Amino acid sequence: MMQKIYTTIGLMILFTGSVIAQDNLLKELEKDQKGSNKVTGAFKSSRVINGHSMEMLGAGMLDFRILHRFGPVKQGIGDLFGLDQASMRMGFDFGLSNDLTIGFGRTTFKKEYDAFVKYRLIHQEQAGTPVSLVAVAGTSIFTYKSPDPLKPLTFNDRTGYYAQLIIGRKFNEAFSLQLSPTLVYRNMIDPADKKTIYALGIGARHKISKRVALVVDYSLVANGLPMSVGTNPLSIGVDIETGGHVFQLHFSNSTGMNERSFITETTNSWSKGEFQFGFNLSRIFSLKK
Repeated sequence: MMQKIYTTIGLMILFTGSVIAQDNLLKELEKDQKGSNKVTGAFKSSRVINGHSMEMLGAGMLDFRILHRFGPVKQGIGDLFGLDQASMRMGFDFGLSNDLTIGFGRTTFKKEYDAFVKYRLIHQEQAGTPVSLVAVAGTSIFTYKSPDPLKPLTFNDRTGYYAQLIIGRKFNEAFSLQLSPTLVYRNMIDPADKKTIYALGIGARHKISKRVALVVDYSLVANGLPMSVGTNPLSIGVDIETGGHVFQLHFSNSTGMNERSFITETTNSWSKGEFQFGFNLSRIFSLKK
């Protein structure tokens, strides 16, 4: 347990140790938009908590991102309220242009790799277009061994796909809201499940002070797991801005941290105290000359 705590502290130091440099990079991300009619800063990250936000990386920007989730808080003091357990996703997102981002990540949960392409179709304007419209498409593959040695898993069994359209608006300097109709397709399922899952993602951000904002990430799943087993993923967090760096603390009832996983495999219930503490860290590097 102590080793995990030391590792966590080390990561926090790594990502918060260069605030001034990060501040300059974030300013560079918005440099091309200054003096224009484009609306920026609806969310302070390209992710709300688990799901994508309407925000994009700038051209030539690399976002090294770590999503960390501990075990259930309800386990009590014996497991230090879940801190004895941990799962994480480590990812690299790169802005090919101001409107096109690609990303790749690996999650410890199910030893899963994922990749996505994200393209901004419409950019909200201060006087003109009232919303931003962003399209996302992604895939994932889990690599853990088959639990039944007599039934090996094929490549096709292990894969899943998703497509999403994000419709978002920054209403004022304090409040932003987005809706994300999403389709998830899974190849390997239990007989009681459905291969094609439909969900509506809802993301919101409300700034409560100059450097602190409340964020909510929710998915309303229309079909999929039987309702006696599956639940809708809900994550609630706080963004804390320290210079140019945003450090996010949150609670969530989902263990998975990619779309296939958190939309279709969340079984924990907030009403039963089945939620976990976690944090997200990102570090942006400029690869432009």
